[in-house]
Amino acid sequence: MLNKEVKTKLIEEYHRHESDTGSPEVQVAIITSRINQLTDHLRAHGHDESCRHGLLKLVGQRRRLLAYLRKAEYQRYLVLTDQLKLRRK
Repeated sequence: MLNKEVKTKLIEEYHRHESDTGSPEVQVAIITSRINQLTDHLRAHGHDESCRHGLLKLVGQRRRLLAYLRKAEYQRYLVLTDQLKLRRK
């Protein structure tokens, strides 16, 4: 689970306006941070199948959000993938 401070920092960095907490950019940034945490955990605990299942669900959710953002506003998609250092299709 992400700390409140980390999540707040991500929201402040990727928000589109002052009260924005749910835009696709913010959601992708939060999910990416959580994916990185779970990936590190799985490197240390390779047999944690419930963690692996949660990781796969998050990866799918992030993929759907990125597909939506790519279709809706391509320029924002490009900027976000560059900032988060994600591969593009």
